[in-house]
Amino acid sequence: MEFFVKSGNPAKQRAGCVIAGVFARRKLSPAAKELDEACKGALSQAMRRGDIEGREGETVVLHGLSGLVCDRVLLVGLGRERDFSDKAYIRATEEAVRAVRKTGAVDAVSYLTDLVVRKRDRRWTVLRAAMASGALGYRFVQCKSKPDPDHSKLNRITFNVPSRSDLAEAEEALRTATALNAGMVLTRDLSNLPGNRCTPTDLANTGRELASSYRSIKTTVLDEKKMENLGMGALLSVSKGSREPATFTVMEYMQGPKKAKPVVLVGKGLTFDAGGISLKPAQAMDEMKYDMCGGAAVFGTMKAVAELGLPINLVGIVPASENLPDGMANKPGDIVTSMSGQTIEILNTDAEGRLLLCDALTYVERNYDPDCVVDMATLTGAVIVALGNHATGVFANQPALAKSLITAGDYMGDRAWELPLWDDYESALRSPFADVANVGGREAGSVTAAVFLHRFARKLRWAHLDIAGTAWTQKPKGATARPVPLLLQFLTQRLHESS
Repeated sequence: MEFFVKSGNPAKQRAGCVIAGVFARRKLSPAAKELDEACKGALSQAMRRGDIEGREGETVVLHGLSGLVCDRVLLVGLGRERDFSDKAYIRATEEAVRAVRKTGAVDAVSYLTDLVVRKRDRRWTVLRAAMASGALGYRFVQCKSKPDPDHSKLNRITFNVPSRSDLAEAEEALRTATALNAGMVLTRDLSNLPGNRCTPTDLANTGRELASSYRSIKTTVLDEKKMENLGMGALLSVSKGSREPATFTVMEYMQGPKKAKPVVLVGKGLTFDAGGISLKPAQAMDEMKYDMCGGAAVFGTMKAVAELGLPINLVGIVPASENLPDGMANKPGDIVTSMSGQTIEILNTDAEGRLLLCDALTYVERNYDPDCVVDMATLTGAVIVALGNHATGVFANQPALAKSLITAGDYMGDRAWELPLWDDYESALRSPFADVANVGGREAGSVTAAVFLHRFARKLRWAHLDIAGTAWTQKPKGATARPVPLLLQFLTQRLHESS
């Protein structure tokens, strides 16, 4: 899908379809009014017939209207004007694009981006429209011998803005959206691949491919021997149960000022998680291919940043392994030594992601002097109990860092919510045999997991994103590419704050 921006009269658009909005109680938006005047009231007549009332998500396609040079007009319901918000805007955009895809239109011009959304600027309306439109065109067909045909002919959408003075801001938003969509496609493709087609080695090769595609990225991959020499006993204890070797991928994008400290992103890359000896139930175990969504998000964010050429220093790290039952696998009660030297009692082998991440955090501390570190992982089912599938759980040892991440997520519709990281929860992780246990009790599982990680990040300005509830959906089943939008906006915000 190609995206463009322009500023022009809707009645003069030579396109397969022109999209305009209708508010509740049959109130035409400004663009719809211009179209209605040009076609001598044909839109008003359609509303009087009851074809559309303006309720959220309604659509109607009108063909061959006299006075217009477009092939068809699509009207979409916006809901009540006084309630027109982010949610209503995104829904209108999605429903409009879905409806156009069902027609024979090859291109469309959307005037929804002309609308005023409460507390949002023009950059936001164009950016979010392009994001929503791009997501609707995503298809995962890599594993089908005969992919289902895509009957849609739509391959080009132009977003209109009210004034030529808005074009520069809109074009910048479109450039961001295009790069973001590319990163999100990579993240979704990696996440949707099954475990036999996306192994730890495959993830490492993705890092190498990014370095080949972008001169701004330098990739280093540590094998198990190098990890052993570094003392990554926690990470390697997980991979012992698998015939697939673990990998540790480090991507450096150093395009900012030489003296500027980098932001480091760390993503859990568990390419399949059967739970190890603490075997998961069979139901929905296939979804454990998604346990590497944190790592996939790091790859997608690196790609988006490189596409944009952002002038920042960024490091992406993906520790990767499988977690399977085997004679060499971790056993409940085993004690392993992490790269930091802290010993960990394995009470539950299904709490393995934190074992990968803790060694990665120590690696970051020893090899970089980061401005901040953000790790992301499908870490706990408990975060779904707390927040459902709408919000990512945020834990941070710096309030300003948590606020910045949450603000970025709100802007991009990739919402997040802060949960506590209090010392009170450390007692749940006490072990009589080791420095720390890898799990606490049933209570506050997502919090105790974050508290565990914080033991290895105390010297860092650090945040943890638990994306177990947001990284994929079940109906329809598929990866969402979250939190790539949040992360890209977070990095962009930092640029604006420093300029």
